[in-house]
Amino acid sequence: MVSKCQEKKLRIVRMPFQPENKERFLPLSITDRSIVLVGLMGAGKTCIGRRLANKINWEFIDTDAEIEAAADCTIEEIFNVHGEEYFRKGEQRVIARLLKNSRQVLATGGGAFQNIATRKNIRNNAISIWLKADLDILLKRISRRNNRPLLNTGNRRKILKNLIKKRYPAYSEADIVINSGEEGPNETVQKILNALIKYGKVFETQDQKK
Repeated sequence: MVSKCQEKKLRIVRMPFQPENKERFLPLSITDRSIVLVGLMGAGKTCIGRRLANKINWEFIDTDAEIEAAADCTIEEIFNVHGEEYFRKGEQRVIARLLKNSRQVLATGGGAFQNIATRKNIRNNAISIWLKADLDILLKRISRRNNRPLLNTGNRRKILKNLIKKRYPAYSEADIVINSGEEGPNETVQKILNALIKYGKVFETQDQKK
């Protein structure tokens, strides 16, 4: 029996542009780049990413959704059939392809930023934003879904604690860190916009010194 999880050419799924010129929210110095959201599962990367993209009139792309659409099966099925290493290699290829474009908001999987090559690629072509949330908030959010392969092997709190210890050092290399708490998603988006404006000014200053 042939598995549904066969390797296929990956296609790009995009959220259409809105008609208004909402890009005015961003400094000109960063509008030729992409924005990449990183963080653990439950941090809100997809939810916040969609709202942010709509706010600034950029395209939104969820890298996990890209992989699922290409493989015609879920992330969980890919893990079960081919294993995590196979998935990570595909994830790296997807992100590398997407980063050839600009003016897009990418929501990445929780382990994507662990990859050194991916981290370097993001640093060169995008602005990385770590959505950081406390353990209890993450647990509350992930309890709404059961399609997290890494969490289906034992105690979720213990697994998340281990992932925090393993992944936070890499996340800390992100250009911007946003604490995502109990506030609504629109408030988090505003935090990001404020941080991007400050980052853009720093970026401009550094560029002028070169």
